[in-house]
Amino acid sequence: MSLDADTLVERRRLRRRVSFWRVVAFVVAAAAILAIAAIGTRDRFGEQIARVPISGVITDDWKQREFLRKLGENDRIKAVILAINSPGGTTTGGEALFTAIRELAEKKPVVATIGTVGASAGYLVAIGADHVLARETSITGSIGVIFQWANLRELGEKIGVDVRSIKSDPLKAEPSPFAEETPEARRVIQNLIDDTQDWFVTRVAERRELSAAAARGLADGRVYSGRRALQLNIIDGFGGEEEAKAWLVAEHGISEAAEIRTWTQEGGIEELGFAGRLMDALGGGDTLTTVLTRIGELVPGNGLVSLWSPQAIED
Repeated sequence: MSLDADTLVERRRLRRRVSFWRVVAFVVAAAAILAIAAIGTRDRFGEQIARVPISGVITDDWKQREFLRKLGENDRIKAVILAINSPGGTTTGGEALFTAIRELAEKKPVVATIGTVGASAGYLVAIGADHVLARETSITGSIGVIFQWANLRELGEKIGVDVRSIKSDPLKAEPSPFAEETPEARRVIQNLIDDTQDWFVTRVAERRELSAAAARGLADGRVYSGRRALQLNIIDGFGGEEEAKAWLVAEHGISEAAEIRTWTQEGGIEELGFAGRLMDALGGGDTLTTVLTRIGELVPGNGLVSLWSPQAIED
């Protein structure tokens, strides 16, 4: 009976020792992970050039503007490269983002690189930067504004739907998709378009140091290749990220050792270092954000649009 009791006590001691070493092993493993994470993220605390992607349809996004404001206050970031690949978006969204970029440029140098496309509001955003680069085959320009609506009057007549309205004034809620627009309604919408276009052209003239007449001559809505855009002085040169950094080094004294790091308002994988890459490996990361962004791009917004998109040719 005594032997059984001693055996039981010894087993309890062994269990306690095993538990102790398990805790020690866990602490050591956690310390190792933290050390690896520190190694993976230590470059974040050195001098950096922030790469900021601007892609897809541009909308009035206050989170994006707040993100740019915080970049301007980050002392580790010495310059910003805007990586633009956008056909444009709403005119209000383009205006707001243009203004935010100009405010950022007052604090640190900003370069825009146009990839596949930087047109309409995408081009407006680009000229908010201090220097604009594009590839020779990039699509840019499309300086113009458009307002579109569908007229469902004939469809309503075919299916027997008669939409009626009582308005405080004939121009209220015009143009209507359920009635033929009146000459007066068309004139009002055209005035709105013309006024907005004048604002757009003025920004182009100011930022590209063009005369009003020259800027207006370029603003007939057509797109230009990067080669043609350089000839017309609506961009500053050819190239991408490497050329953007070289300009920053030459013109603003940015260190050649400065690393280019991707910064996004959602917190990109690269900025999260080891922890972010681990999340990405486990299925997290930017995937959900990308999906939600693309879904949002498919939902049309109200208001004027400065957007380039190839249209099917109809006979």
